[in-house]
Amino acid sequence: MGKKTKKSAEQKERIAAKQSKKSAKTEKKSKAKNKDADSDVEEADLDSILAQYAEEQARFLKVTEIVSEPPAPRSSATVLASPSNRNELLLFGGEYYDGALATFFNNLYVYLIDRGEWREVTSPNSPLPRSGHAWCRGGNTGGVYLFGGEFSSPKQGTFYHYNDFWHLDTATREWTRLETKGKGPPARSGHRMTYYKNYILLFGGFQDTSQQTKYLQDLWIYDCNQFTWHNPVLNAAAQKPDPRSSFSFLPHETGAVIYGGYSRVKVSSGGGGSGKQSKGGPQKMALRPMVHQDTWFLRLTPPGTEAPSSATPTIRWERRKKPANTPNPARAGTTMAYHKGRGIMFGGVHDVELTEEGIDSEFFDTLFAWTTDRNRFFPLGLRRPRAPGKKQATQANKSRNRGRADEEELLNNLKALETKQGLRDDDDDDFMKPSAPETEEPEEPQKPAVVRFEMPHRRFNAQLAVQDDTLFIYGGTFEKGDREFTFDDMYSIDLGKMDGVKEIFYREPENWNLMDEEDSDEDMDDDDEDEDDDMDDEEGDSMAIDTPPAEATVPSVTQEMEQLEVDEQEPTVEDSRPLPRPFESLREFFNRTADDWQQIGIEALTMKGLVEGKTIKELRKAAFDMAEEKWWDSREEIMALEDEQEEAGIGEVVSMAERAENMGGAGRRR
Repeated sequence: MGKKTKKSAEQKERIAAKQSKKSAKTEKKSKAKNKDADSDVEEADLDSILAQYAEEQARFLKVTEIVSEPPAPRSSATVLASPSNRNELLLFGGEYYDGALATFFNNLYVYLIDRGEWREVTSPNSPLPRSGHAWCRGGNTGGVYLFGGEFSSPKQGTFYHYNDFWHLDTATREWTRLETKGKGPPARSGHRMTYYKNYILLFGGFQDTSQQTKYLQDLWIYDCNQFTWHNPVLNAAAQKPDPRSSFSFLPHETGAVIYGGYSRVKVSSGGGGSGKQSKGGPQKMALRPMVHQDTWFLRLTPPGTEAPSSATPTIRWERRKKPANTPNPARAGTTMAYHKGRGIMFGGVHDVELTEEGIDSEFFDTLFAWTTDRNRFFPLGLRRPRAPGKKQATQANKSRNRGRADEEELLNNLKALETKQGLRDDDDDDFMKPSAPETEEPEEPQKPAVVRFEMPHRRFNAQLAVQDDTLFIYGGTFEKGDREFTFDDMYSIDLGKMDGVKEIFYREPENWNLMDEEDSDEDMDDDDEDEDDDMDDEEGDSMAIDTPPAEATVPSVTQEMEQLEVDEQEPTVEDSRPLPRPFESLREFFNRTADDWQQIGIEALTMKGLVEGKTIKELRKAAFDMAEEKWWDSREEIMALEDEQEEAGIGEVVSMAERAENMGGAGRRR
């Protein structure tokens, strides 16, 4: 297919096969139209363009924050839940390609969740425009850290990768470029960052040159107290993840966890029409896309108190078995958001390479939760609000009765006014201001939120963030034939209730109305040429189609390793900790099992020698944290049980043992 966009390494590599045949025909057919296609390689000077951006940035005298419209359409931006304010989301950077020119952004947006309001922040010291960068919260040190990204000329003929490192104070909105001691990570895009205590962890990504795209597998650790980057060197026998970009990098209490990613690997195939390799025949090297589905645990040990302050943390990569119940088929363009020991995944794309001429792509709109400790995926589905139970119905009747009583009192007062009998003094003030509520209503024009029970449109590379148990989905990309659409929308989902998708804002992508139209005349001409070529080479092609390639029947080493991982059986450990019940909220779960969790917490602290000096409040807080972790870890299974019970007509399950405690001795178990 004739795709001209050049967004990021994975997108460029994905559509390389689509471009090959059609671009060659287009070049023969209309050289005059494309004679200036690469002219911006010579004309564009990225240094001067970036210098102009820096000069314009310096004109801002101070940090300003103004109410604005939602951000303009963009892809490869970053969205993050503010670490200092549970009511804020942060959005930075990104790029937009309109089919001819690329525009890069460096504005910082803040979304106020409770007010549904966007604010644009301008600063005299802000990172230059970029996309494909990475950022994360600062852990114990606070704020947000940002590294790298890419920038290109308008026609995307030349690219530039950043290696600058920034800190954002989320309270003051001030950016600070960090000048680190010693050597830091080289420039890159598509990498990922996370935090561990007072360390910032950076892994992977890619470097794009005019000749090739190089995927990286280096790990860098930044000490926020010593302002120093560390690049741990492993021995030759130590295992570590393969090079990749666009993976999920999630924090963990003892380090971090990596899942998935995308890269392209070299594959050799023998010459000949059948595709079979011959010992003495010529070997052809080709780059094939690889969607990773492996899981790696990074165990990080900070230096001890007796070690010097400049000591380097020790690390160890541990490969885990393939996660259970992984999304099928494997999909790229899915970076997970972290939420209380889970990774939340949405969307993605799966490419099926049919022939050398093109790729058929399948897009998804499914939502998954991945528990990092149990290494298991769970599908998340929307649930319509449950019918009110007996308790809710009783409360509704009480409120309805109160409303009737108030209404009767109001009618009596009105009759008293009509008959001029007068009212009580305490009622006069109320009736002398009948217009007060009427004047307040227009001042708060609450626009009803659009809530639907279907996921947002299929897409990949959507930006996800979780703030206060609510998932936010921003933007993404969708392809239809030769056309690429950049979504300009935002949604929220309550991860505890899963009671619908709330539409925060939606603007129809450019040329969205053309998605279902037929191909252009030029495409039709190309198709006619394809048919002519196919008819001329029908006999030769039929033999190639009937003969399957050798690599389709011979499993690769990677496939064999993944199969071995699936066949491995991990020892199961019985969990004796209390479990939530269907339809039980977190608070109800903790109230029921508080004594058990406190005992578990005391035993755990006693084993570590940390129980002395702890107050009752601290012990109860630790118990609640463990109960909350267990409640979220079991959320998917409990929701499945709730759905099964609702389908069977079973309401809330009540424990007879607990009910017996509140009943008399006779007839408790009738």
